[in-house]
Amino acid sequence: MKSFPRLGRSVRRTAYALVSCCLAATMLAGCSTHEGEYNPPGANARVGNMLIRYAHISEPPNGPWEIGHDAPLYVWLYNEGATADRLLGAETTIARSVDIVTGDGDERGPVEVPPEKLVELEEDRPHLLLRGLKEEMRGGDYAWVTLRFERAGEVALQMHAQLPTYVDEDATDTPGLMPPSPGE
Repeated sequence: MKSFPRLGRSVRRTAYALVSCCLAATMLAGCSTHEGEYNPPGANARVGNMLIRYAHISEPPNGPWEIGHDAPLYVWLYNEGATADRLLGAETTIARSVDIVTGDGDERGPVEVPPEKLVELEEDRPHLLLRGLKEEMRGGDYAWVTLRFERAGEVALQMHAQLPTYVDEDATDTPGLMPPSPGE
């Protein structure tokens, strides 16, 4: 080995460089700055300059949403454009209508989505409400909903009703819905 001292250092440097590149590539894979690559739960889409994230129907409170019930629909909107846009409304075939409502459930007009700003349509804030469901909807069921924007246009998304987080006292073989054992 003494006759090739440079080869040893060169090989070590190459190995260190390769390991460093591999570590950097691994770290960068989880740190992307490309927009739209992070997809939180719920339906996600883009139409024009509008990003739609976490679009879902609220979980049924104590069992499925029954025919005739109203079901809240929540969505996050982000306008990447230079000018404001507005969510004008929505439609679906599973409900009589879809209304934009206040946090208290009163009807309101379109929702302004300013440029470069996140607008969260969710519980206790303005959001969408599926009025008069035409079919029963359980947590995990899907429905097509079309969102309509003033500038960006329309986009149809397949949204799910969130899975329930409540405990079903009568469940016996359903993982995640078992009541806790006494003393836990």
